[in-house]
Amino acid sequence: MERAGSIIEQNWAHQRGMRGKSVGIVCFDTGLVAEHPDFKYMGKVTAFYDCVNNRIGCYDDNGHGTHVAGIASGNGSASYGTYCGVAPESRLIIVKILNQKGNGNIKDVLKGIDWVLKNRQRYGIQVANISIGTGKEEKKKEDSELVQGVNALWDRGIVVCVAAGNNGPAPGSIGAPGNSRKVITVGACDDDQEIWLNGRSTKDYSGRGPTSLCIKKPDFVAPGSNIVSCNAFWNHNTMFGVKRNQVGNKYYTIKSGTSMSTPMVSGAVALLLGKYPEMTNREVKIRLKQTVVDLGYPHQVQGWGQLNIRRLLESN
Repeated sequence: MERAGSIIEQNWAHQRGMRGKSVGIVCFDTGLVAEHPDFKYMGKVTAFYDCVNNRIGCYDDNGHGTHVAGIASGNGSASYGTYCGVAPESRLIIVKILNQKGNGNIKDVLKGIDWVLKNRQRYGIQVANISIGTGKEEKKKEDSELVQGVNALWDRGIVVCVAAGNNGPAPGSIGAPGNSRKVITVGACDDDQEIWLNGRSTKDYSGRGPTSLCIKKPDFVAPGSNIVSCNAFWNHNTMFGVKRNQVGNKYYTIKSGTSMSTPMVSGAVALLLGKYPEMTNREVKIRLKQTVVDLGYPHQVQGWGQLNIRRLLESN
């Protein structure tokens, strides 16, 4: 997060007291290890709902969700601020829709979405982070249940940020639900870096648009390669983060993909809503479009451009 935070200029906001205070971010993922020092303080994790195993206590048996939540909202206390997330004073609502292997099904996703729609006001949910996606052609249609589900979140006023997927660089490689024309679809701006993904070395992985209906995607890009964030297994294997991922702190680990890019935008949205709480999701999307940095690539690669928090939050 130190490198990525520098690229998106998150410290500009933190130094001015803009830290997403009390904004509710729901993370649809593999869960969360709430005992991690970066989340372990009163009021941080507001609610947990398990669509997979129907357990009550907050947990993460995969690690992906804890890493994602750390990018969006971790306070960096275990690293003295070095690996601080984008909106460290935001609140987290965790919906577990993926199993121990990081896999899921439409039924559980829709179950989680339905729970959020019913509890949106109760938990003050303003932002939804969905760092998942599918590349299967039959599930990429805009009228699919998955896309309709995320559209329902958007239609209820939630700012929905969805990963572009890691099936690039071919045109039309955006997965569902990132192919929704309503939601904010996030790609990686640094996928020219060599990374370790799905058991192999790769680069140029970020999903490219357009969609099958010629909708321009992604919308925006943010760093996604070799991102250091919260390690779910720090208290099970103290060498996991150090030995395998070469992070000199057991509380953190490295992961890559558009799953990591997406919570950077979700966190930035939380900072924006912390400053302008009355903004609608449509206004948020327009504001992002107006303030990103044009990297000079085609829209199918960079969307409208790269997230920049200073430009996003500076007064007009």
